[in-house]
Amino acid sequence: MSRLPVQRLVAAARGWRGFSVCESCALRRFSIQPAQQKKIPNRYLGQPSPFTHPHLLKPGEVTPGLSQVEYALRRHKLMALIQKEAHGWEGLDHTVILLSNPTYYMSNDIPYVFHQDTNFLYLCGFQEPDSILVLQSIPGKALPYHKSILFVPRRDPSRELWDGPRSGTDGAVALTGVDEAYTIEEFRHLVAKLKGESNIVWYDLTKPVHTELHSDYMQSLAEIKARNKNHIQGIRHLVQNLRLIKSPAEIERMKIAGRVTAEAFTETMFASKSPVDEAFLYAKFEFECRARGADILAYPPVVAGGNRSNTLHYVKNNQLIKDGELVLLDGGCESSCYVSDITRTWPVNGRFTKPQAELYQAVLDIQKSCLSLCSPGMSLENIYSLMLSLIGQKLKELGILKSSITESPFFKAVQKYCPHHVGHYLGMDVHDTPDISRSLPLQPGMVITIEPGIYIPEDDVSAPERFRGIGVRIEDDVVITEDAPLILSADCPKEIYHIEQICGCSS
Repeated sequence: MSRLPVQRLVAAARGWRGFSVCESCALRRFSIQPAQQKKIPNRYLGQPSPFTHPHLLKPGEVTPGLSQVEYALRRHKLMALIQKEAHGWEGLDHTVILLSNPTYYMSNDIPYVFHQDTNFLYLCGFQEPDSILVLQSIPGKALPYHKSILFVPRRDPSRELWDGPRSGTDGAVALTGVDEAYTIEEFRHLVAKLKGESNIVWYDLTKPVHTELHSDYMQSLAEIKARNKNHIQGIRHLVQNLRLIKSPAEIERMKIAGRVTAEAFTETMFASKSPVDEAFLYAKFEFECRARGADILAYPPVVAGGNRSNTLHYVKNNQLIKDGELVLLDGGCESSCYVSDITRTWPVNGRFTKPQAELYQAVLDIQKSCLSLCSPGMSLENIYSLMLSLIGQKLKELGILKSSITESPFFKAVQKYCPHHVGHYLGMDVHDTPDISRSLPLQPGMVITIEPGIYIPEDDVSAPERFRGIGVRIEDDVVITEDAPLILSADCPKEIYHIEQICGCSS
């Protein structure tokens, strides 16, 4: 990032609602790096700020470790992508609209913990529901010049008494560094200006993240645009292209998430005993993540003992794990908007049996081979193909597959014992940038998971009896670099010797 020139985004001499501004104000308000940062209000906002949470955020940061400049640069890059996509639409204005998530309720007036839409969050860092981010091209200026506007819930003492403080328009501008902010009700004034044929709207019409805001404001606009054959353009794929490559600041956030999760795994292994309730290990893992600063778990973890490890997304986590059984724990945390995703498999009594060790070591060898391929130019699909070949070889060596099996049914037989892919992209979401093909060549700055597994159900009579009921998966988080891959979860034990040492200490 430091090598990119900081360009100032000069605004037109008039605001979006026709308010005149002086040229120096325009220069200040629409630059990537504001000439003078607005003072954070001396009150609680709708999210942590450097004023109320100096232990979490430094001055100028919107979310921990990510500055106003970083978020402004993302918006700038998005408008640069739109400039490329808009070839042939010269002379037209462009408006990007992203909706926040709403508050979801588990029953009546009891809300779930709010979690922001990650595309919206990626571009502004604002963490309140019922909000809208708008990026507008500036008349007379070529893209990527633009101005950024947030529409946010108005301050309401009666609601804030129950739900907590809101940032308001002043807090939204000061915290996030956007150019302007208005109350959500004022968004209708902007919508009215977008109905003409001279304005291209970029908005995800097919999958609105906030159905109420969509029906209140965007549905009628989409219908008008469709009649004029000036159709609304999707924006999700462009944001995902940006999110795919992590900045140095993002990788630092992911290092923290990886370290926290690795330490939580170690403590959970140390607390294992036999018999042990899956719910206890679940609770222990979550506690250790939260005690180290994680905001939440990244997803409901899999804590699967014995044969239940062969159910890939087993999340009931309510059974006893018996002496002599393995537990497969697939878990991760979210820390400052970025997540981890790690899987380890270990014996709850501290000792692998011979068949368990054989199968575990086979998976570990395969995983190490796959990790060695995590370099620029390779793809997840390439690594997946290698993983299937290696699993097939190991299954033959262990006597699970016949050595005489031919190539045609070979991969089908392998996929029976490993029905999932080798990995996925990782970032603000666990299955990050899901629309990006796994055939895309890896580039420095991408973050992926590598997670081979072998699963042998207890009722698989075609497999040797000693392996039945054993499921093993080993998963690490990997940053692609110009050199050797950076393993974010490297501190999480996975060698048999180390696991037995840790688990044995608790026995």
